[in-house]
Amino acid sequence: MIGQYEKLKEGQQLERLQKKAVTKVQLVKYAGASGDFNPLHTDDAFAQSIGMSGVIAHGMLIMGFLGEYVMKLAGTDAEVHTFNMRFGAMTRPGDSIFCDGTVEELFEEDGRRYVRLLLKATKEEGITVGTGKAVLRFF
Repeated sequence: MIGQYEKLKEGQQLERLQKKAVTKVQLVKYAGASGDFNPLHTDDAFAQSIGMSGVIAHGMLIMGFLGEYVMKLAGTDAEVHTFNMRFGAMTRPGDSIFCDGTVEELFEEDGRRYVRLLLKATKEEGITVGTGKAVLRFF
């Protein structure tokens, strides 16, 4: 959790979230949950037929990981006001994802306190699979 607004500082690195390695079963379940049945995410033979080494994770699955991270940071002290993400490198089964956040800015608007976060999702090798920003509004 991000904790109390008063204890935050611009440039502060926040606690990391490590996700378990992505699995093929997870990709099939995500396809069912999202309705995205593109065989690139579920069928190795298809992925190989178009020049890939195998299936890749849905970009939105990675966005979901960052969304989970932001919700954990907000905890019971804040709510998510805005959240966006840009996709980076491909995620494949076996990749573990790390979600990191940095306090970019603390500000007040209309008597409410906010924190703007810089977000990053990386693979174990340090390769960026997604970046984003979120704004949390404190209660």
